[in-house]
Amino acid sequence: GGMAARLSVLPARRCLFDDPVQIRVAGLQPQQAVTLRASLVDESGELFQAHALYRAGSSGELDLSHSPALGGSYLGVEPMGLLWSLQSKTPYKRLAKRNVLTPFCVDLEVYEGHRDMSRLLGKCTHERWFLGEGVKRISVREGRLRATLFLPRGSGPFPGLIDLYGSGGGLIEYRASLLASRGFVTLALAYMSFEDISAIPEVLELSYFEEAVSFLRKQQQVKDTGIGVLGLSKGGELALSIATFVPGIKAAVSISGSGFNSFVPLKGDGFTIPVHPYDLGRMKVTDESGLVDFSDVLHDHMDPATWDCRIPVERSSAKFLLLCGLDDMNWKSDLYCRDAVQRLQQHGREVEFYSYSGAGHLLEPPYLPLCKVSIHRVLGMLVHWGGQWREHAKAQEDAWHRIQAFFWQHL
Repeated sequence: GGMAARLSVLPARRCLFDDPVQIRVAGLQPQQAVTLRASLVDESGELFQAHALYRAGSSGELDLSHSPALGGSYLGVEPMGLLWSLQSKTPYKRLAKRNVLTPFCVDLEVYEGHRDMSRLLGKCTHERWFLGEGVKRISVREGRLRATLFLPRGSGPFPGLIDLYGSGGGLIEYRASLLASRGFVTLALAYMSFEDISAIPEVLELSYFEEAVSFLRKQQQVKDTGIGVLGLSKGGELALSIATFVPGIKAAVSISGSGFNSFVPLKGDGFTIPVHPYDLGRMKVTDESGLVDFSDVLHDHMDPATWDCRIPVERSSAKFLLLCGLDDMNWKSDLYCRDAVQRLQQHGREVEFYSYSGAGHLLEPPYLPLCKVSIHRVLGMLVHWGGQWREHAKAQEDAWHRIQAFFWQHL
């Protein structure tokens, strides 16, 4: 029926997932206490929610870009807080988009009073998309490739990127689709645990990634000035390897990665980079929840006995950007990144490095909520990724801007 308050999302009710919006409420009483709630049901039916307590201004208006939250899922002025603080009702769920052709729908509601959800004053549904208008999604099964190609609207030419996720495997498309929506031809590439690619391959072949690069370079919409590669975790490490061994890579971004080869040997033409020595006996398991902490399993990366596992990044002519969170509970990514950065700098190579305090391992596109703990898809174990809510959210926003600026600059 006739609800008292009008909730609006500006500039529009539909936007791309990485777009910030302004959430406003009009038609309240002056100084009225209200609770705002956001709800999102993911593709597996899992409910994610966040709520915050607010007080309307003297004109009965509320604008989340100016009004502070007085309690709830976050505190203070956080224009996008209702999104980045979304938490699943079931513990240990990670919010990730499987089908990028549909949006996430966020139900926004405003209730009377603080914490009492009995009287609804107004609501609206906000659509957050992963594919910009006119962006094409093309499934690629050419030769050995297991990938999805995203083409920005228009004829280009556009810079070309290869996008890699971590050791959980699968074909993850949502970061690639957002990058294509921002003007990059992007190839999301599977390399573990997908279709006919084994969950834990005995060896990863550089020639597979070479195939991906030459496939991308052949696309007529791709600029012929060189390709970029970005990856997260194991993918971040592979991004460094590809930039080192595959010709034509101009720029590489590694997120929460390392400058050596881990867990699966990397086979090149006439050489193999062995696996950095590790001992799973050094895994720490929290008894009651079965939570696994992996951060100590590797032998000392400064021990010369491990140096044949290093990726010789200093041989690459690519530009590098390394990013990590200082609250990474899964991997000593700050330590491992610093080692790679130091080697690059000693050889006069161009490298940028940002480490974010309070950010965890899974640095994702902005407004995806922090996932502190989830099941690793290949290991089947509960893994602690780390991160503090607000700091992690700020890091994701900053990193996303830096990644795009870096690729525009060098491609």
